Amino acid sequence: MAKYKSLFTIIGTIGGVNFYRLLGKPVNRIAGGGFTREAIKTKASMVRVRENNSEFGNCSHLNRIFREAIRPFYLKHKFPLFHSRLMTLFTGLKALDPVSKRGQRLVFRGLELDEGKRSLLNFAYTPECKPKTVLPFGFDMDWTTYTLTVPNFQMKRVSFISGATHIALQFGVLDFNFKTLGYKLHLADTLILPKDFSGDTLSMTIQSLPTGLGMELGVFGIRYYQEVDGEMYLLSAKNGVGISVFSIKN
Repeated sequence: MAKYKSLFTIIGTIGGVNFYRLLGKPVNRIAGGGFTREAIKTKASMVRVRENNSEFGNCSHLNRIFREAIRPFYLKHKFPLFHSRLMTLFTGLKALDPVSKRGQRLVFRGLELDEGKRSLLNFAYTPECKPKTVLPFGFDMDWTTYTLTVPNFQMKRVSFISGATHIALQFGVLDFNFKTLGYKLHLADTLILPKDFSGDTLSMTIQSLPTGLGMELGVFGIRYYQEVDGEMYLLSAKNGVGISVFSIKN
């Protein structure tokens, strides 16, 4: 694969070379290679390709639904590689499926294992802005009352991006069924705190209760604002959004 420069963008095949765009940049590669649609569907040698395509398609569909479910945490923000990053998570969870044969492995089976749940909790959803790095405090989740508490809070230890005067903290419980892909996001009121905030404890409780659709995930989000003449402006820097799944209800 090679990049090319031109006064205009070519899309298609010319002289045995495929021209297309990848992440907004024009690239090209030699056409062909034997991977025709018919060959993939029928050749015995393509069985692994068919199996991979089936599992990849399931993960991609889950990926789209999951991103829709957590969209309130990143409204008005564009993640160029968010889909591919989550595909890494979901294909890894799919590979943990201990009961299904290759080509039929599913994410929800992987999440039945403790290892799968740990993967969901430890995954870096937003590497440029990790909530536990921005807020280096303990997160206490009370699943009985669906309340998140951040004790021993000190604003001086919170990381701010350039230009930010306020930090917005959002907490929600995502009730997500990884088998049926049904979901409901239950949010708490967003806390928007100035740099000179002096409180030492934060507490957030969701406004509505989950109804048992599926796995209940504690999700935490960070956004930044700049105040100018009394008006609040949302900052759109690439490190201006932080999202994490920090707890799973047992």
